[in-house]
Amino acid sequence: MNASGKHYEWQLCSGQQWSPIANDHVIECNYCQPGARGITINTHMGSLYIDFDAMTLRGPSADLAVRRLSSLSYNQIEDVGWYYKDNSYWCEYGVQGSSHSTSSISSRDLEQQYNSNPTCSFQFKAGKYSYVVNFSDMMQMNLSTHKQRKVRRRPKFTSVNNSLNTFEPFTSTMIPFPSATPSVNPSTAVTWQFMGDEGIWTEYQKPRSSLNSMDIERQYQSNPQSQLVFNAGYYSYTLFFNGMYQINNTFKTKRAIRRISANENISSTLCQARWQFKDIKGRWADFIKGEGRGECTVSSQDIEMQYQQNREGVISYSTGQFYYRLNFSEMIQTNLSTGTRRPVRRV
Repeated sequence: MNASGKHYEWQLCSGQQWSPIANDHVIECNYCQPGARGITINTHMGSLYIDFDAMTLRGPSADLAVRRLSSLSYNQIEDVGWYYKDNSYWCEYGVQGSSHSTSSISSRDLEQQYNSNPTCSFQFKAGKYSYVVNFSDMMQMNLSTHKQRKVRRRPKFTSVNNSLNTFEPFTSTMIPFPSATPSVNPSTAVTWQFMGDEGIWTEYQKPRSSLNSMDIERQYQSNPQSQLVFNAGYYSYTLFFNGMYQINNTFKTKRAIRRISANENISSTLCQARWQFKDIKGRWADFIKGEGRGECTVSSQDIEMQYQQNREGVISYSTGQFYYRLNFSEMIQTNLSTGTRRPVRRV
């Protein structure tokens, strides 16, 4: 464990020397999300973008580099997840995907093979197909159809297993240089975000959007029940403060939004929620939205959006011929045809 008590440490190099990044739990929490491609942090050198896949840094200087160190005791193992991109979603190996097939391997199996040889390939089966994962380029290929999918290896947030199967708590310490902070405007101390692709909370920022957190906060302070129209890319959107959601004015797509003040617990607010139900075999399975016959009509993102608007409410959805109701206060899913009740959890 390092001096701060954490099992990880993010460092920045500008020239010859590597320096710890203060508040690096902000980076770690985003990095642990399989759908997160990177994060922008503010430092005294300006805004820096960390690309999680390439582990590279984009900023005002070409001499900058970033790395993540892991420091574990001899009897500790970092809990690492392996994920493949199944259509629009990142699914963990060993968990049922949209094709309703479960791979014969788990994250632990892949991690064991990866640690023995990070440049090799590993073959396995899922349903009637055989696949191979290439660790060098982090790609999975179906050996029958030759279809390829991206693969990602990400740690589970703050979860380190020791020989007693307990979790190691940590506290964050302040280090003078440099500091990773969300891009909160000092005059407002508030960040506004929308639920982006793959269930990732994304901040409103210019020039991608016609407004930023400061613009939204100014309108919110003048009338917390109002609406706000803005542009992002080719499309126009309307932001509804009273319901905390935005709508694409062309396609009517609805996304959750949220307002984060500077004094909130960043390590918790940046973590993304996944919704799961206990299946017939007693295993926890993700809600995965699909468009085919028998597919679920809601995703974790859809459920989370409703949950953020009313944590005591319910949401209805269907899979094939069955209709369900999820009760947030009870965390129970009920089959409205058979009356079967199953536990649900938010992780």
